[in-house]
Formats: sequence, C-alpha cells, structure tokens
Amino acid sequence: MYRRAFRAALPATIPVLMGYLSIGIAFGLMLEAVGYNVIWSFFMSLTIYAGSGQYMGVELLRDGAALTSVAMLTLILNFRHLVYGLSMLEKFRGMGWRKLYMIFSLTDETYALLSSARVPERVDPHAYYFAIALLDHAYWILGSVIGSVAGALIQFDTTGIDFAMTALFLVIAVDQWESYPSHLPALLGCGITVASLALLGADAMLIPALCVIILSLLLLRARLDRAEEAGTGKEAA
Repeated sequence: MYRRAFRAALPATIPVLMGYLSIGIAFGLMLEAVGYNVIWSFFMSLTIYAGSGQYMGVELLRDGAALTSVAMLTLILNFRHLVYGLSMLEKFRGMGWRKLYMIFSLTDETYALLSSARVPERVDPHAYYFAIALLDHAYWILGSVIGSVAGALIQFDTTGIDFAMTALFLVIAVDQWESYPSHLPALLGCGITVASLALLGADAMLIPALCVIILSLLLLRARLDRAEEAGTGKEAA
C-alpha cells in the first residue's frame, strides 16, 4: 500500500523538492553563518520543520532572544496554520496515528499539494497524503543539511539569501491562483491584509488580519465548496 502511495506521490512532490532544496540550503547556510553546525540544522528541520519559523529562528539564536519572545513571535508567524488545519479536517479524518504527523507536517507547500491533490486510481487516499507529507519533510531536511555542510566548507556571503523563502511563497501563490476555480479567497486575503496594514500599521496588523480572513472564509465556505465542485465537474467533462 505504502509503496504504491510513495510511487504516486513522488512526481507530485518534485516541485516542492526543487523549492525545498533551494530554501533549505539557504537556511543551512544562514544557520552555519551564525555559529550553529549541521547537527543543529538537522534537528531543527526534523523537529521544528517550519520554513519561515526557522529563518526567523536564525536571527533569534544570533541575538540570544528570550524564550517568551521566541514563543510569541512563533505564534504570530505561524497563526495562519489555523486556517490550513480547518480546511483539512475532512481529509485527515480516519487517519489514525498518522493524523498527528499530518498536523505537524502541514507546511505551506504541503498544504498547497494536499488542498489540490487528485488521488490516483488504486491508491489509498490516506496513504497518498501521508506520503506527500513525509517526502516534503525529507526534502527540507536534506536541503538544510546540504546548506549547513556547504557553509562549513565554503565561505558564503549570506546577505539577502533569506529572500528565497519569499520567492517560494510567491510561486505557491501564483500556482494556487491558476489551479483553484475561485479567486475569491486570494482576493479576500489580499484586500483584508492591505486594509489591516493601512488601519493598524505593520507592527499590529497580522493577528487581526488573520482573524478576519478566517471568519470570512468560514462564512463563505458553502459558496467556495460549490465553486470547487463546479470546477471539478468541468475538468471531468
């Protein structure tokens, strides 16, 4: 069952492999540059597994930030995952022990794949979702380790290398815009974020914007589900 699932999931995760190698290497280089070796890189990617959170973690480790500051900043940065989790409730239902790992491994890129996944015939859906999540995690660890080893062997100027994460987010956003039948979620997210920034400023806009986005998507869920079903029907036809 799992062999078939991994064989089917591998082609679907190749774009994430390319992206995770790039931004994982960048993370490993940055971590090595502030004095933390490949062991730190490996275990951070294994146990934390949060791309933007780990990028932020490099600066926090460099500055010796307090644990309370780390916890608060991590919560703010990863609050968007609440939205991801709500939309995956049905797909993760009945996964047993694998559900815990799926919750842990729900990164932006894995969410993008799972939200648009079309399970191949004769492949167990839950095994397919698990294979996607596990492969993506392995790619991130591999990139981080490569970057850290390279940083230890070769001198790099890491100025501006953290833009790799922003670039990957932009690629994901464009792909979702092209593949999802309704553009309403993207337009809502953009509009609410800009309005929150204008009203509250950069330091206070994130949590209110995310809360309003979540509420808006919950209220519009029925309409969005109908749009997705209509889009799926047209593809099938």
